[in-house]
Amino acid sequence: MIQKKSDQIDRRMFSFPAVHPCESVSPGTLLRSLIILSQNISNYQSKSFSTQRRNAREAIRQIGILLVFLEEIHDRGLVVSESAVLCFSELHLTFQKINFLLEDCCREGASLWILMKSEMVATQFRVLIRTVATALDVLPLDSIDVCAEVKELVELVAKQARKAKIEIDPHGERATRRVLSFLDRFEKGIEPEFQILKRVLDYLEIRTWSDCNKEVKFLEEQCVEGEEREVPFLSSLLGFMCYCRGWMFDTLDGQNADQTDVQCNMEILSCLNPEDFRCPISLELMIDPVTVSTGQTYDRSSIQKWLKAGHTICPKTGEKLASTELVPNTNLRKLIHQFCADNGVSLAKKGKKNSDISTTIVPGSPAAAEALRFLSKLLVRKLIFGPSEQKNKAAYEIRLLAKSNIYNRSCLIEAGTIPPLLNLLYSFNKSIQENAVAALLKLSKHASGKKVIVESGGLRSILAVLKMGMSLEARQIAAATIFYLSSVKGYRKLIGEMDEAIPALVDLIKEGTPCGRKNAVVALFGLILYPGNRRRVIDAGTIPLLLDILASSDKHELITDSVALLASLAESFAILRASSLPLITRILQSSTSQAAKEHCVSILLCCCNSDDDEAIAVLAKDPLVMNSLYSLTTDGTTKASKKARSLIKILHKFHETSSSRQGCQAFTHEQSVHVW
Repeated sequence: MIQKKSDQIDRRMFSFPAVHPCESVSPGTLLRSLIILSQNISNYQSKSFSTQRRNAREAIRQIGILLVFLEEIHDRGLVVSESAVLCFSELHLTFQKINFLLEDCCREGASLWILMKSEMVATQFRVLIRTVATALDVLPLDSIDVCAEVKELVELVAKQARKAKIEIDPHGERATRRVLSFLDRFEKGIEPEFQILKRVLDYLEIRTWSDCNKEVKFLEEQCVEGEEREVPFLSSLLGFMCYCRGWMFDTLDGQNADQTDVQCNMEILSCLNPEDFRCPISLELMIDPVTVSTGQTYDRSSIQKWLKAGHTICPKTGEKLASTELVPNTNLRKLIHQFCADNGVSLAKKGKKNSDISTTIVPGSPAAAEALRFLSKLLVRKLIFGPSEQKNKAAYEIRLLAKSNIYNRSCLIEAGTIPPLLNLLYSFNKSIQENAVAALLKLSKHASGKKVIVESGGLRSILAVLKMGMSLEARQIAAATIFYLSSVKGYRKLIGEMDEAIPALVDLIKEGTPCGRKNAVVALFGLILYPGNRRRVIDAGTIPLLLDILASSDKHELITDSVALLASLAESFAILRASSLPLITRILQSSTSQAAKEHCVSILLCCCNSDDDEAIAVLAKDPLVMNSLYSLTTDGTTKASKKARSLIKILHKFHETSSSRQGCQAFTHEQSVHVW
């Protein structure tokens, strides 16, 4: 049976990009291609379709009969007339469209969407089967020398195709009405009945948590890729299916199959989800981030349009703006440009497809909003009163819901999910602890989430996981959560003053997985934005660890992060001896990351500016250093170029001074010889 997974289908749903065979195609080539298409269609089985089974079965059966006819022509090497070739061309075009339609109808996770599109899908089947009948009606069957039985089969197909009853299954109609009723009830603030929900899911053959999760993923994709006019309805269906996933299934099958939310594949601070670099208004990657009086950051062009439209409130918080002054967020701008440089993202072609702000900041529809509110309250009850398995599942649901949707995060926080999640951090069940800390990580991306975590005493709980978590996975997620919390200025000092925090992050650098080490490094980077933490980070033994990372050939993924942290520490303290500088210069010369090169120059410049003559002498003796610096003046960022030029001046001055000193020594020596 032909099966297509959603990630293998590049075209949009219900688009049929069929290509008409060219006029010059040879009959043999056309026939072989028709046979392959017919075989593909015949390989579908009606049981693969959760809806449209009768219509799909009729189409498959008719094409299967025609396959016998086509194969006999091919096997016997029969010559067909020009008019027959024209008919075969029309069949070829129609078969392509039927194949696309069948592919959509059994697409993984699309059962609910196909159900809600039943009328349109049935119409497509009807049109295509009628088109097959029309092509067969004009086919000069008598001119083709096949046996009588085959001819009778073709004539039978033509007759049945003309009269075929292509309609919506009565059970499907009933299921569609029930789903629409559920959406209406959600809008009115009424929860649907469990048994009626179960009947709909049973009809769609959604019998496990994984089945339901596939539906959720598919609908999420359609909300991004689908037509704008359909997004509200898709959002309602998504909210409905998320509600079903959270309520209808007590166990997780295939749990933790989706762990991409904790992958570390970006550089320092940009280890965050790139979505965090998107403007809350346009949802595009910010080119020129600016901060307004409420502390929220937007892309300059987007917030200027908002203000010019006469708005006087913050788009994200709804607070009245004390002033319309826009303060450049230079640190964030640097991080965004670094992320783009290191990941091959062009700011001229930034971001994904434009998405309306309502898809993440506010719910996509009233029904989706109410469904999420009901689900949030249900998850809180399970977190508090449920047995261990339900608590684990509830934490995992929150982890998924809060992953990439701002409204979901705010709704879950408002429902009170954070305190019971913090309690689960002390669980001796590895899976429960991992899911709880991962859920808190997602919620900590929301401003109110950070506040609730800290005010609920969550710092101690998260630090306990960071220090003695049941798994390295839990510890590394805790480190990432610490980083998000450290984005609040006041919390950096609070975290740094906790005796266990910085030493635990340093221990994770020693013991963690590559992802864990990366999370620990970026968390330390976040903490040293408060100057009082810098000495604590150094005293914890961070510098030798970072130098070890830079010297190790198997830790390339941490080089940029490590030199960034070293550069930040070097701005306040003379942290490196001259003997360590060849390691930094080697990275400057060999690294492919522009960000890493800039950080290296920052470190070297700090060493030289600290009046360390030995450091300057070490750099001056290496002829390759100057080449790398000159390269940065032309190829690097504005800041990198400026730092490189400053370092070049220092080294030139050292060479000039050294030459003058040598000249004076030689002159003195000559005088001494003459006097003697």
